[in-house]
Amino acid sequence: MIKADTIIKNVRLTEKSNKLSANYGQYTFEVYPAATKHTVRAAVEQTFKVTVTRVNILNIKGKPKRSRKGLPTFNSDSKRAIVTLKQGDKIELV
Repeated sequence: MIKADTIIKNVRLTEKSNKLSANYGQYTFEVYPAATKHTVRAAVEQTFKVTVTRVNILNIKGKPKRSRKGLPTFNSDSKRAIVTLKQGDKIELV
């Protein structure tokens, strides 16, 4: 089993994710590429001491771009997890 601090890379603080956390109790994390729903759930519960009710995983493919030499390259792929907490639980991020 991978440690909880290596599964969760960082917290995504965007306008959309802030709205999700304020209205629905959902938090967005950027996670390790090999992470599964079960490992993300365990990592969030262990790290923040909350109860997780649902985990959604998003695999985001890197966008194509051009290098300075004109060669096609790609931004790196990423994986994000949207975690829904039990009603009344909160994560203090800031």
